[in-house]
Amino acid sequence: MTRHASRALRTKPEGVTPVAHVRMYHSSRVRIAISGTHCSGKTTLAEDFIAAHSKYVHEPEPYEWLADVYGEAASDEPTAEDFWRQLELCVERLCTYGSGASVVAERSPLDFLAYLLALSDLGRRGPDRQMLASAVELAAAGIAHIDLQVVLPLNDRDGIRAPESEDLDLRAAMNDRLLDLMTTDEYALFGDGAPRVVEIHGNRQQRMRLLEQAVLDRS
Repeated sequence: MTRHASRALRTKPEGVTPVAHVRMYHSSRVRIAISGTHCSGKTTLAEDFIAAHSKYVHEPEPYEWLADVYGEAASDEPTAEDFWRQLELCVERLCTYGSGASVVAERSPLDFLAYLLALSDLGRRGPDRQMLASAVELAAAGIAHIDLQVVLPLNDRDGIRAPESEDLDLRAAMNDRLLDLMTTDEYALFGDGAPRVVEIHGNRQQRMRLLEQAVLDRS
């Protein structure tokens, strides 16, 4: 979300199916977006997948682009404007990948729409009506460049914890909004030709296997 810690490439997890690896390496061309609230395992899953399937490009979180390329520092307490800026860059980056690209993006436009809505749910200063309408329109444009939408919901079984410093109220509220957006399609973002949506649970190895299978099914 707004963290600035550097990330080292993680080691490849055990249990990757060799047959799946070979098939994906030769035939899969899928634009994958991994969504989830902060501290939900997005980076670990993306880096594990790319370590096993090297033809895929890693598209990092927008805040990393903003900090490292544009020199834009995020607020200590994220605002609607922060999430809007990340949404803009997220869509801009996704639009550079045409049909047939092999990419794994950390974050989907839906993440930032969910964060904007979560701010209002928590009684913080969220988007006004005009910003929200523009965010929905922008999110729709970005989703058109996604083939496989992966969602990592929070749950007690997966054992992923976050420290108090990670704004746990916002973490939970965003998770709830993200799941609502996926299940109710309140803003009609998933029409004909929409990306396939898959929820992934489990430990590190299980998540990797489920993502590989989802990519094979989408290929």
